[in-house]
Amino acid sequence: MARILIVEDEERIASFVAKGLRADGHTTAVATDGHVGLDRALSGDFDLVVLDIGLPGLDGFSVLEQLRAQGSRVPVIVLTARDSVGDTVSAMPEFSPTGRRRRPGSSAGRRRLGRRRFQPQG
Repeated sequence: MARILIVEDEERIASFVAKGLRADGHTTAVATDGHVGLDRALSGDFDLVVLDIGLPGLDGFSVLEQLRAQGSRVPVIVLTARDSVGDTVSAMPEFSPTGRRRRPGSSAGRRRLGRRRFQPQG
């Protein structure tokens, strides 16, 4: 299964997402701020990044922009509670995420996030 990096500063949400992904057989790691998340995402150790926008240190938009600017093609799913993120991300096509999801509020939402099959970056 996939190795997934969750970049989320709210421990409860990160734990909720990680638990569901692990239940589906994925390996997860958590970074709680943007700088650490960027470093770990650039390591090449992950098949997918689940990225919050409202992060301390370096916000999710900056993390995504720097990932793409440094040539990383790791798939990114933006996970946020904000309603206007879709419009903002759509305005940045050169470093747009692979997908966008509102934070899952149920185990069904968490399972949907983990069902997508990811091909490891080679």
